[in-house]
Amino acid sequence: MDILVLGGGGREHALCWKLHQSPRAGRIVCAPGNAGIAQVAECIDLAIADPGAVTDYARDHDIGLVVVGPEGPLVAGVVDALRSAGIPVFGPTAAAARLEGSKGFTKDLARAAGIPGAGYRRFASAADAHHYVAVHPLPVVIKADGLASGKGVTIAETNEEGLAALADINGPVVIEQCLEGPEASLFVLTDGKTVSIWPSAQDHKRAFDDDTGPNTGGMGVISPAPALTDALLSQAVAQIIKPTLKALSDAGTPYTGVLYAGLMLTASGPKLIEYNCRFGDPEAQALMLRLDSDLVELLLACAEGRLHDVTARWSPETAVAVVYAAMGYPGTPVSGTVIDNIDGAEALGVQVFHAGTRRNASGTLVAAGGRVLTIAALGADIGEARSLAYAAIRKIRWHGGFYRRDIGKR
Repeated sequence: MDILVLGGGGREHALCWKLHQSPRAGRIVCAPGNAGIAQVAECIDLAIADPGAVTDYARDHDIGLVVVGPEGPLVAGVVDALRSAGIPVFGPTAAAARLEGSKGFTKDLARAAGIPGAGYRRFASAADAHHYVAVHPLPVVIKADGLASGKGVTIAETNEEGLAALADINGPVVIEQCLEGPEASLFVLTDGKTVSIWPSAQDHKRAFDDDTGPNTGGMGVISPAPALTDALLSQAVAQIIKPTLKALSDAGTPYTGVLYAGLMLTASGPKLIEYNCRFGDPEAQALMLRLDSDLVELLLACAEGRLHDVTARWSPETAVAVVYAAMGYPGTPVSGTVIDNIDGAEALGVQVFHAGTRRNASGTLVAAGGRVLTIAALGADIGEARSLAYAAIRKIRWHGGFYRRDIGKR
């Protein structure tokens, strides 16, 4: 069957790379794609957050499955339009995607359902939150209520940091209690009835070594997350995932697709930090490297409401994925710098996923984004996988980038 993937980052490269391995995959089309995705899929221009444009393309080109990568098209209702047209699509409806589209919605749902999480206050605007931040005991976590591409979060240790964070937010704000403990990411697939628990991951959000610098969309990841033991995972599924899915179903907006829970593993048990309604980036790169099953079969079964028919199989090895970002990220990244010798890196046995790359007029690979590459490796344990990932990243010739040197070190 022909498959349309929406998005153009490292997550979408990982998805296209894995979909391409399926004997069920025919032509794979990705909008907009990137230079790496172009090696396994046809890249096209398409308004991916326009439900009508996506539906028309899928219908006109006999697309058998649409896979929505980023959150924007989900919140815009692309899934709703495709389903109305009878086109199989992997992802939640706009109503269900409010779990990511509005942090305030998720906090209210979690409180009503008794789901453990941080205490919080909602404010209609950043200006309304000024007095609260100025007088409230610190630290607090300040979040823009809408989509923020994995960013838009500040842990304010001082009043000055809190007020500066508010100055950067245009719209509603959620301010949360600052929880303590290791973080972990939990992924499940669901067709609205069956829940398939996928491996965990541990993201590294801060830009620089030793968890310093600003928050980013993610600078690296390990999978599975050592801190999320089987007992804690079972507790999180029972106390967080299943009550969330039940609350959405009871509200008439059942959830389908992948649900990604960011967890804080506190002394009193797992607590929900936030939800994403799509695969994470760079978590997807690590997960796709570990997946031993046919991704087309899994996503299509999820889209068609028969997830009970399939089983996901996983490599027992550990994955370490390191993001190679452009200088200036997460602010204004430097673009147009030349990247070379990716083949030399991959010759060591890693997979290099592209995010912000393009070919210039002469065909040379150049940086064209903030997070530019993800170098993903498998190993018998974290130490082996991270050694391989870092050996490979040192093979890449690129003077315009930087990466953390401590992914998985702890």
